[in-house]
Amino acid sequence: MSVTQQQVLESLAKVASPRGVPLTNANVLSAITVGDGKVFFSINVDAAEARAWESVRAQAEAAVRAIPGVTTAMIALTAERKAGSPAPASQPAPHSHPHSHAAAPRPGVQPVAAHRPPQSPVSPMSKQSEIPGVAAVIAVASGKGGVGKSTTALNLALGLRDLGLRVGLLDADIYGPSVPRLTGIHEKPALDDNRKMIPIKRFGLSIMSIGFLVEEDTAMIWRGPMVMSAITQMLRDVAWGTLDILVVDMPPGTGDAQLTLAQNVPLKGAVIISTPQDLSLIDARRGLAMFRKVNVPVLGIVENMSYFQCPECGTRSDIFGHGGARHEAERLGVPFLGEIPLHMSIRTSSDAGNPVVASEPGGPHAAIYRAIATQVREQLKGATAAA
Repeated sequence: MSVTQQQVLESLAKVASPRGVPLTNANVLSAITVGDGKVFFSINVDAAEARAWESVRAQAEAAVRAIPGVTTAMIALTAERKAGSPAPASQPAPHSHPHSHAAAPRPGVQPVAAHRPPQSPVSPMSKQSEIPGVAAVIAVASGKGGVGKSTTALNLALGLRDLGLRVGLLDADIYGPSVPRLTGIHEKPALDDNRKMIPIKRFGLSIMSIGFLVEEDTAMIWRGPMVMSAITQMLRDVAWGTLDILVVDMPPGTGDAQLTLAQNVPLKGAVIISTPQDLSLIDARRGLAMFRKVNVPVLGIVENMSYFQCPECGTRSDIFGHGGARHEAERLGVPFLGEIPLHMSIRTSSDAGNPVVASEPGGPHAAIYRAIATQVREQLKGATAAA
């Protein structure tokens, strides 16, 4: 059954805003995207009212999910402080009213509150919780795009699979999901009895991507809170089953997606992908610093497109330089996991949706990815032992 925007609006009209007016008349809805049973939109409110609107967001999501034919509903609450909006007023100090009859403290004697230990600020990491059935979550990240992060994440997941582990792959690059093309997956995920999405099985991996829910040429123009909502749903609303490792292919950079992941689940580590040249290494350094800042262990750095070896004459060319990632790893005191060459077979197999570890399991490139996977597994064992 095809779902229409009008059906969504009619359902939302039954949800009341904190002011008592129908949600559709509250002037807070973004454009509503509807297609293939999937509904996306945001509720945009002032930051001062955000807490009152959270229950409305949940009611709106429930109302949309109840529409026959809706398989996925992703509704984000966007809270921004409007220009000129006053900050919340501070509470007056106890007994500060001029007519209060409470006795003032004696000279040299501090009030009782002064003797209480200072309260520690609530850490954003306090919201972390394990994904049921998933033993470890690792992020594959890069400081910039175009370094082969997604190709590396997929082949790393396959290398871990070859070590006998149960592995899942989450494509969290919501701006430019590549995993559907890299795996040749075109079908949509089904829902289980609990209305959780069932990962698609391919190459012995459990795979989920935001790209499975939208068309390949759809522009993913999402604001920060929608990014956070999408990442959270991809982690929590997927029936991952029992996994030893969930590999998360992150968007490039150090933004909302990375922080959301770090705050949602206790990451066991991050793998940083870089090419040898200085510009890529500068961005990789930023990514590494970000993970350290949120107390995520850095499992190591991979140098992708490390060198080019001519398939005709065998001559080796260091197109982007060579060894930069290794030197950076040594300088920063993190493991160097390995070098991956710039080679035609890696590119063609990826474009064909048949990654090189699966299509050429006995080849030299599959061996490189498996060697990196072995180091990642050993780093995870060491991190667990240290913990």
